[in-house]
Amino acid sequence: MLLACAEDPHAFEELVRRRQGSIRSLLRRLCRDAELADDLAQETFMQAWRTIRGLRSAPAFGAWLRQIAVNAWLRHQRGSEKFTNLDEAHEPTSLPAPFEAMDLDAVLSVLHPRARLCLVLSYHEGMTHNEIAAAIQMPVGTVKSDIARATARCRELLSAYRSPA
Repeated sequence: MLLACAEDPHAFEELVRRRQGSIRSLLRRLCRDAELADDLAQETFMQAWRTIRGLRSAPAFGAWLRQIAVNAWLRHQRGSEKFTNLDEAHEPTSLPAPFEAMDLDAVLSVLHPRARLCLVLSYHEGMTHNEIAAAIQMPVGTVKSDIARATARCRELLSAYRSPA
């Protein structure tokens, strides 16, 4: 870590190798588009390389890198009013039929982008409501209500799923 902070390219390459899976997984859950997630992951690591000298604490590296990834995704989303307007319906053009495979990623794909972000950061990344609020610069109450709505919507969709008898 210290070598990477001193801009040693081999040390940073090792950090990328160790962290790229988790960053790509986070971004794929947020994006619903593997190519876009990979592009944003690459952008994340490029930004990390440019700014790693400013990292003051080695144990904070994971959270710092995750924040860069979330910020990359937010920059991508902010061009869309859909991100801020949670009241807008955000249903996909087609949901899986009741007997087709319904996995968590399919369920997440129907959520509003901001609600999906809050839910993924809470359950997938283990962040607290306060940490999420700070990361996405939203009030804690908004984060809590987004998570509650998203959780209810996921339960609704998953309860509609029935496996064949």
